[in-house]
Amino acid sequence: MYNRYYLIPTLVCLWGIYYSIVTHYISNNSYAYKFHNEDLNTIFNPSKASWNFTFPWIDSLPSFSVPNIKIELQKKGSHKLSSNSYLPNDFPFRDRSQKGQENATMVMLVRNRELKGALQSMRSLEDRFNRNYRYPWVFLNDKPFDTDFIEQTTLMASGQTYYELIPSEDWEPPSFIDKDIMEEKLLKAHQDGVIYGGSWSYRNMCHFNSGYFYKQKRLLNYDWYFRVEPDVKYMCDFQYDPFTLLRENNKIYGFVLAIHDYENTMPSLWPTVENFMRDHKDLIHPNNSIEFITSNETSLNYNFELPESNTSYNLCHFWSNFEIGSLNFFRSEAYETYFNYLDKAGGFFYERWGDAPVHSIGLNLLADKDSIHHFEDIGYFHVPYLACPTSIDVLASKRCVCKTKDLENHDPETPHDIQPFSCLSRWWRYGSGKRFLNEIDYTFNN
Repeated sequence: MYNRYYLIPTLVCLWGIYYSIVTHYISNNSYAYKFHNEDLNTIFNPSKASWNFTFPWIDSLPSFSVPNIKIELQKKGSHKLSSNSYLPNDFPFRDRSQKGQENATMVMLVRNRELKGALQSMRSLEDRFNRNYRYPWVFLNDKPFDTDFIEQTTLMASGQTYYELIPSEDWEPPSFIDKDIMEEKLLKAHQDGVIYGGSWSYRNMCHFNSGYFYKQKRLLNYDWYFRVEPDVKYMCDFQYDPFTLLRENNKIYGFVLAIHDYENTMPSLWPTVENFMRDHKDLIHPNNSIEFITSNETSLNYNFELPESNTSYNLCHFWSNFEIGSLNFFRSEAYETYFNYLDKAGGFFYERWGDAPVHSIGLNLLADKDSIHHFEDIGYFHVPYLACPTSIDVLASKRCVCKTKDLENHDPETPHDIQPFSCLSRWWRYGSGKRFLNEIDYTFNN
């Protein structure tokens, strides 16, 4: 019979191996568990901890134990956390496993100094949607994220968080851009009052969002993305998974706002698009929605005069500050050909082409219009525009609070989509139409 005393050193060795592997994994795979406060790092360092393991059938085997950290911090007479320290309730073993069924992620292009706005957007979206699904967050920045940003956003998220540094070749102007000419254009745009016209970084951002965000290494792991901006609010409970809605209904893109852009930011964009359509007729989808961006009747806008345009482009676009879509569409050969064609024209840097019209025009030309979805039941606010459901029953059952203030302390209680200059009614006529049937089961009793 096997001598039990041979078993003791064997179990101790196995325990040591297991313990080393676990603590090594934890300490090397969690940015958020390294605190500025060294006392906290000592308390929460997994290498200092041990678990309470006993083997009742072996009296001589020593037990391993560690004080319960939460209890120790709550004891009378224990040191209080200082003002620059914070802990999640279930630190450090929060369950961040994904509950949503789709291969999807939230994406935020954000700078370290925008932490406060990032946390506001995250809290709003987590409360209204993601806490029930725990989809991961991917943060993108052209500069390394600092420890403070990583700690606080990780603690705000319900799912996994990833922090990606954008390669300089994906962020800076391409080699064919003449930077001297670009500097002259920047100065002139600033003098002419073009919105964000004097900003080099804004041009980099629009160029990146138009043709490079979906190529980032981390995002290659996903099929769907939900774009989130800092300083936004989600005004209603979602009550369903928007990624699943799009997939099950053969959609590739979803929007909440359709508005007009500023023509002085992109005077040569539409002529370049017309050249693309002439040179690549085979890529234009037979069931496209080009009339949405080229029709001009004012009857759809309460007979208000539309913004003047020197081209046949009516300046309508999906506001890309909110978009949920298929990464595979942007990675397609058709969209890549389209983006490269625009890129070579130089308008992202010599003018100030935005990613919103570039995305929208690409979708209107290259995609089936029936694959584009208007999320009319999602409440959303980003200065200065508000989108909100109009049905009283939906507002009540989805617990919407569609009232907020913008930076100038205005109170846009009326959703933009029913304003005269909205492009939504044009989308209903020339896009996929106005929907009158639910495309998913709502859970109104949530």
